[in-house]
Amino acid sequence: MGEKKQVPLRLKKELYDALCAWAEYDFRSVNGQIEYLLTECVRQRKKNGKYVSEHLDEPLDIDIK
Repeated sequence: MGEKKQVPLRLKKELYDALCAWAEYDFRSVNGQIEYLLTECVRQRKKNGKYVSEHLDEPLDIDIK
């Protein structure tokens, strides 16, 4: 496996909570989930030249109960 870099990351509480729940569902750590999602996003962009969503910069509307 390649060298890993540490990156400080600040997230809104709502986003962190959503990622935490998703990571738990997928049996991953939050860090592992973020790395997985970023890897998939980069893979998709390399595949067709587009981001997963064309509305990536829009504010998130997260309603996790």
